This record gives sequence, C-alpha cells and structure tokens, in this order.
Amino acid sequence: MSTQADASAIRHFLDLRDLDAATLRDILDVGRAVKAMQDKRRKPMHPAHPLAGRTLGLMLSKPSTRTRLSFEVGMRQLGGDVSVLSPADMQIGRGESLADTARVLSRFLDVLVVRTGETAMLTELVRWSSIPVVNGLTPDSHPVQILADIMTYEEHRGPVGGSHWAWVGDGNNVAVSLIEGAVRFGFSLTLATPESMKPRQEILDWAHAEGGEIRLVHDPVEAAQGADCIVTDTWTSMSDQESSARLSTLSPYQVNTALMQKAASNALFMHCLPAHIGEEVTEEVFESPASVVFDEAENRLHAQKGLLLWVLGGENWRSYGKPV
Repeated sequence: MSTQADASAIRHFLDLRDLDAATLRDILDVGRAVKAMQDKRRKPMHPAHPLAGRTLGLMLSKPSTRTRLSFEVGMRQLGGDVSVLSPADMQIGRGESLADTARVLSRFLDVLVVRTGETAMLTELVRWSSIPVVNGLTPDSHPVQILADIMTYEEHRGPVGGSHWAWVGDGNNVAVSLIEGAVRFGFSLTLATPESMKPRQEILDWAHAEGGEIRLVHDPVEAAQGADCIVTDTWTSMSDQESSARLSTLSPYQVNTALMQKAASNALFMHCLPAHIGEEVTEEVFESPASVVFDEAENRLHAQKGLLLWVLGGENWRSYGKPV
C-alpha cells in the first residue's frame, strides 16, 4: 500500500525548515512544561501518560548514546513503549527492500525514529511509511540536537531571539540544522569553517531567502567576536575518515580560552557530544562555567518529549504541557 496520498496528514519531523516558527516554539514550550513535571525523586515524568498504548521504533544504523536514550526514556516517561531496531538484525540485512520494511513497520509502530549514515534511507522510509518518521540524524542534518540547544540557551539566558551565535569548525550536519534553527527562532549566526568544509550552498541560499542573519567566514576569531554562544562539534564525525590532513585543516578552529575571550563576557559554550578534548575544544573550556554541554545533553530528553507529543498527541497535543 503506497501512502504518498496520505502524506500531508502525517507529522514527519525531518528538518527544522519544514516547520514554521510557531510550531517549533510550541514544541519547545511543551517540552519545557513536561520537564517541570517531576516527582519527589526529581525524575521527570508525565502523570497523565499521554502516549500510553503507543510504540516508538528506534532504528539505529549508527552508534548512539544521547539519541537512543533521549527517545527511549522520553517515550516511556510519556507512557509509551519502545522497540530498538538494528538494520543488521532485521531483514534489511538480508535484502528486504526499504519500501517493504517501511510498510511492515507501519503496521506495528506508531512512530519511527531513524539514525542513519545514508540520507537516502530516511527519504525512502518516509516515502513508504504510513506513520510519522523522525530524523534522529543523517549526514545532512541533526534537527533534534538543535531543539535541545535552543532549550538550553533559553534556560540560561532567556529568549534566544535577537542573540548572536557562532559556529566554529566543520560545516557539518549539526551546523546545517543550526542554520535552520537560527532562521526559525530569529537569532543571528556566524559560521567559521575552512573553505573546504563550509555548509552546502543550498542551505545558505535557503537561509538568505528566508531573511536569516547568517554569515560565513573562515576566521574563528571573527566569528566569535561578541557571540552569546559558541558551538562546535567533533572534527571527525561518524561519516568522516580521520586523517592528519583533516586534523591539520581544522586545528586553527579549536575552541580555547583565547577564543572564548573574544565572545561576550557571559557567553555559553555548547557541544553536542561526544567531545574529543584537546582537538575541537580544550579541557579548560569544556570544564569551565561557560560550558553547558551536560545541560544540553539532558535537554535532548525534554525537547524530544515535546517533539513526540507534537508527532503523536493529536490536535490537542499542546494541552499535555499543562498541569494535570
């Protein structure tokens, strides 16, 4: 059964640019409200269990800590269940098509989260799924990470709109989603990348067409000047091959104390983790008061609970962020 005719009724979450600013803001607001629902042990729960009877499939073809735990724990704290799927353990590994896999999973699951090294895999699963599909990471983007980043910034510094962020390093999938987040949430962003590692032109063109304040430079000091938040990522991600040439190209883009001193006096430091201390960031910065990386990691859970409620909570999904 092809489901393309029904696609408009399904709430896929593939990239931040696919949603309007108001919906993204509501997702974060609901996630923040659900975070506040804590029992005496300070374990964040939702007493109404709004996703009881629903099952999330978590398809991981890449190693995962935060993505797996945030969706797995978040779904269960909302009352639902989780099935963790490895393509190596499924019939995909023996040649079953993605079209057939998507149609079968749609009969068992209510939502599918996909973390993959092949964007085409996500695209094909979306094409044939009759349930929502969530992008848990592809080589092209990492939107669920940026929801957590914005939630973290606002917890520490208030509304993100009008702030200025700097990205330092490879213009990778996280950088692409940060560009989309800057446009949708109304903050400016300067990216400092090597010429050979700048974000793809298509995403820069989209950002400028949407009126985003996005600048691309090659000098990390220029990018960091006056920034309210400096963000980086590992120099060698899962889709990259580590090489001495790559590390040499990126070595001027290390976030260290000297670079942080170019930013605003109360600037935050973020990193989506895992970090390679001594490469993209020094230990001094990583362990400094400016670093909010572990708040950022925790907020993957809370932001994604808001996302799951948007995906599965129906027309009244916003009500699940209100006191029970």
